[in-house]
Amino acid sequence: MAIDKIDHPELLELDSSTGATALPRGTTAQRPASPSAGYIRFNTTDNVLETYDGTDWVTINTTDYPIIVDYLIVAGGGSGGTNRGGGGGAGGLRTSYGSTSGGGSSAESSLILTSSGIYTITVGGGGAARTYDALSGNDGTNSSISGVNITTITSIGGGGGAGTDQNAKSGGSGGGGGHLYPSGGLPGSGTSAQGFAGGLPSSSDGGGGGGAGSVGGNASTNGGDGGDGLSVSITGSPANYAGGGGGGTYPSTTHKSPGGSGVGGDGGNESSHASDGNANTGSGGGGSSSYNYPNLVSGAGGSGLVILRMPTFQYSGTTTGSPTVTTDGSDTILTYTSSGTYTA
Repeated sequence: MAIDKIDHPELLELDSSTGATALPRGTTAQRPASPSAGYIRFNTTDNVLETYDGTDWVTINTTDYPIIVDYLIVAGGGSGGTNRGGGGGAGGLRTSYGSTSGGGSSAESSLILTSSGIYTITVGGGGAARTYDALSGNDGTNSSISGVNITTITSIGGGGGAGTDQNAKSGGSGGGGGHLYPSGGLPGSGTSAQGFAGGLPSSSDGGGGGGAGSVGGNASTNGGDGGDGLSVSITGSPANYAGGGGGGTYPSTTHKSPGGSGVGGDGGNESSHASDGNANTGSGGGGSSSYNYPNLVSGAGGSGLVILRMPTFQYSGTTTGSPTVTTDGSDTILTYTSSGTYTA
């Protein structure tokens, strides 16, 4: 007896260039109990086509598009130095998104991930604040991404700002110099393609910490301003990252040297403490003023972050570390503020 196509619209119309057929479909548990080699079905549990090879059900490979991922990797910022100390240097900034990366370099190449590969995300912490001891600030720690078939990408922690008796530290961006008494503290250097050096001190004030976008400001009648951060729109909206901390000012009771791009910590003065670098921006903390202010401390460095951006159709949904997941147009964005993993 002939089969009526009207009653069975799922059958392929061979005479139509726009025809299609609906394959049998069901969950993994609903696979045929006694399949024969060559059976084909759509597995609704795994959302894949599969075929029975006579022994096992295997996925039918479709075209593997390259999994191209853009990134922003910012290390933790350094803390400021004490006793008219330099501002902390910002954490190193590396990005493939947009046209510019840290230290005035061009944006880097996007990552190409391997399907089912596991990628480890490390988010660096900011350098801890210092109490008054005339020493340089603490460095931030590195952020990175590593995994299958990629070269590990590491952003270097920001350098601590100089204290009276120690030079500033080098890092992703360098810490600002400390005031020139008795011998002063020299500014720290930045890392190529990640950030800039710290600013010079004066005879009474600290230099600004370096940022991802510019050198820290030199001190003059007040502490130096923190170096500019870098604006990156990888999340879909522009945001500033990796600003340097402002240098400490003496003897003013009103002026606070601002941190870079609104995210670095402000330098302290004789009436108020220095400010911390903003969390999850990798910004430097402000340098403190002199010892005349009780319980004086420098500003702590801001923690870093790692952001991944990829086409939504390639997003696997498999993560650890609880990144924030957002979308922008046809892309999915993962923002890691703590360490974790992503499985492609």
